Amino acid sequence: MKILQITDTHLMLSGQSVNGVDPEKQLRAAVADILEKHADADLLVMTGDLCNHGDPEAYDILKDILAPVPFEVRLMLGNHDDRPNFRAAFPAHPLDANGYVQSFLDTEFGRLVFLDSHEAGVIGGIFGEERMAFLDEALETAGKHPVTVFIHHPPIDCGIAHFDHIGMHDDGRIMRRLAGHKAGIRHIVFGHIHVPMSGTSAEGIAYSSGQACAHRFVTDLANPMPFWTGGNPCYRIINLDGHGLRAYAVEVGETITGQAPICEGP
Repeated sequence: MKILQITDTHLMLSGQSVNGVDPEKQLRAAVADILEKHADADLLVMTGDLCNHGDPEAYDILKDILAPVPFEVRLMLGNHDDRPNFRAAFPAHPLDANGYVQSFLDTEFGRLVFLDSHEAGVIGGIFGEERMAFLDEALETAGKHPVTVFIHHPPIDCGIAHFDHIGMHDDGRIMRRLAGHKAGIRHIVFGHIHVPMSGTSAEGIAYSSGQACAHRFVTDLANPMPFWTGGNPCYRIINLDGHGLRAYAVEVGETITGQAPICEGP
C-alpha cells in the first residue's frame, strides 16, 4: 500500500505569503508532482495545519488543489485550522460520532487510525474523554494486525525547545493507551513541528514527522526562538506492505547534478 503524507501546508488567500513562503504555490507544486509520479497511490493523508488561519477561502483553495487527486484523501486538523469552516468546506469528510475529524481505514496491512488533536484557541494538542472513546473503539475493533496512527500533534516529547509548551497536552495518555494495544502499534505519523524527525518512544513505539510543505524551521533543538526558512515543496511516500512500514522524503524541484549508474553489486 502506497500512502502519501503532506503536512503543515498553512494555506493563505491566493497571493499571500506566510513567514516568507507562498504556501499555495508550494502545495500546488507538491500535488502536481504526486499526480505525475504517484497516480498509483492508495491514499493521501494531510496531517494538519491545512490553512494558516482556517479561512473559508483558504479551504476553497485546498478543495481546488485536491480536485484532480484520483485516490482517497484523508484530511486532518492542526492548531491553525478551524473545525466549523473545515466541515463546511468538506461536508462529506469522515467524522466520529461527536463531530471530531477522526476516522479509521482498514487495509490488508492493518488499520489506519486518524486522530483529531485540534482545539480552538489552543496551540498544543487536546485529546479529551470523547476523543479517547473513539480511539478505544478503533483499537478494540482493529483485529490482529498492528495499527498505524496519524495525528497532527506529536503525542511524545519531541525534544525541541520551541515546542516545550505547545505539544500534546494529555500527560502521556495517548501513548499509554497505544502502548497497551495487544496487536501493537506499527508507527505514529505526525506533523506540527516543521522539521523531519524520527524516533522510538520509551514504550518502544516508532514515530516520525514529515517536513512542512510550506515554511519550516532551521533545525535548532535548544533555541526556543528558532529561525524560519523556506525550501522545496515536499511530501513523503509511506510504503506499508509485508516488510512493515518505510517512509521516504521527497522534495520537488531539486537540482539535478548527474545520474548514478546501475550498481551490479555485490
